[in-house]
Amino acid sequence: METEVIKEQKKHISEENSKIESSKLVPDAEHRERVRVIKEISEINKDKELYYCILTMGCKLNENDSEKLSGMAEEMGYKKTEEIGSADLYIINTCCVRQNAEEKVFGKIGELKRSKEKSGSIIAVGGCMMQEPHVIEKLNKSYPYIDVIFGTHTLHQFAEDLYKVLTNKEKVRNVIDIDGKIYEGLPVKREDGKKASVTIMNGCNNFCSYCIVPYVRGRERSRKPEDILNEVKELASEGYKEILLLGQNVNSYVGTGAEGETAKTINFAGLLEEIDKVEGIEIIKFISPHPKDFKDDVIEVIAKSSKISKIIHIPVQSGSTKVLEEMNRKYSKEQYLELISKIKARIPEVSFSTDIIVGFPGETEEDFEDTLDVVRKVNYEQVYMFIYSKRVGTPAAERECQVEEKVKHERFNRLKKLVDNQVEANNKKYIGTVHKILVEGYSKNNEEMLTGRTDSNKVVVFQGEETIIGQVVEIKIVSDHKWYLKGDVVK
Repeated sequence: METEVIKEQKKHISEENSKIESSKLVPDAEHRERVRVIKEISEINKDKELYYCILTMGCKLNENDSEKLSGMAEEMGYKKTEEIGSADLYIINTCCVRQNAEEKVFGKIGELKRSKEKSGSIIAVGGCMMQEPHVIEKLNKSYPYIDVIFGTHTLHQFAEDLYKVLTNKEKVRNVIDIDGKIYEGLPVKREDGKKASVTIMNGCNNFCSYCIVPYVRGRERSRKPEDILNEVKELASEGYKEILLLGQNVNSYVGTGAEGETAKTINFAGLLEEIDKVEGIEIIKFISPHPKDFKDDVIEVIAKSSKISKIIHIPVQSGSTKVLEEMNRKYSKEQYLELISKIKARIPEVSFSTDIIVGFPGETEEDFEDTLDVVRKVNYEQVYMFIYSKRVGTPAAERECQVEEKVKHERFNRLKKLVDNQVEANNKKYIGTVHKILVEGYSKNNEEMLTGRTDSNKVVVFQGEETIIGQVVEIKIVSDHKWYLKGDVVK
């Protein structure tokens, strides 16, 4: 039986879906204007030693957005610095999934006031938080010295916003509602020359009752398959070996090809097949799929591919069917476990990671035991655990049956203990096995050792020549440790 919350969410989804347009590219005129403005700013900054500092919060999609912001900043004549207090341009790319992230943003903006007063630095704040009206109100009232506020749907206009600040000393507030467009052609600055993320879609239609993302990222919009493939091919030509496909719900991807008689629509399985054919790319990963949309054709593509990672991230969020219904997740505990069993049967070497929320409103001890039961049965390689955090504007935040903080933390600790024990036990199965590993560089904890990750995302350290950095090599695991494995290069 549907709850009133779910009925209201379904109504909202229907209303919002009727508002947006089909995915489309930004018109050429807008692209040309953006290029022109970037060139004008680079002329203004010519012969100046200017630096930008970017602070990124949140998920991989936020990190991908920051790569675009960095790309624009560098084309406008700024060099990157990690030092707070020494930059001419500060960009804060925000996340609104967790309350503590919001508090961190306000604290960081406060810190930058001194830099602005001392050297006239420009402060720009964007990202998901900027799509929340109460946040904008607080920023305008308490932090009036911010120069630019931009939202998730106006990131592509960052150069134009900055131009107004530089030429007219304007305070720019560029936040709009969902517009349904996909913007291509933005410059990108990637730090890692071996691994790269590629966004395949934006937005989400699911409206989980605890999640603010559909309200700040908008409805689902898929990029055209040829744009994605061209980006992947370009990365391969630049020497990248591993790509991570990004989306709020990647397995609901539906892309339509170029207009004309040859136009065709492909789903996520079809996109994976096409990317699998790209020469030079040796490792393909993706996040995050939704259990309700994980179809047999995707399982089949993963099973047949030697490139697609065999660790699959499938967020469960809770093991209780009652809680899952109240979360509006659209699957039961039994359906989730059936999906896991189906994937294991087709891909015997598969392993799983997941997300779990502890202390969702109304969660009982019995509900939490159901979550522990799922963790025991699936035996995850990795679990990303979160204590439920209220998000203004979501149905779950309005519920009266909030779980006490003390109870939430006690349950979190029990879950963590179970997961830690499973991880420690799972590590032992790797001893003596050989894995193809992308050598990422020197270990942060031991400069004499190289590091990389197994297909199941286990950190591995090993000795080797610097020349193999950026290459995929075979590593035999010789010992296990709590947070990493140790191996030897197979000669």
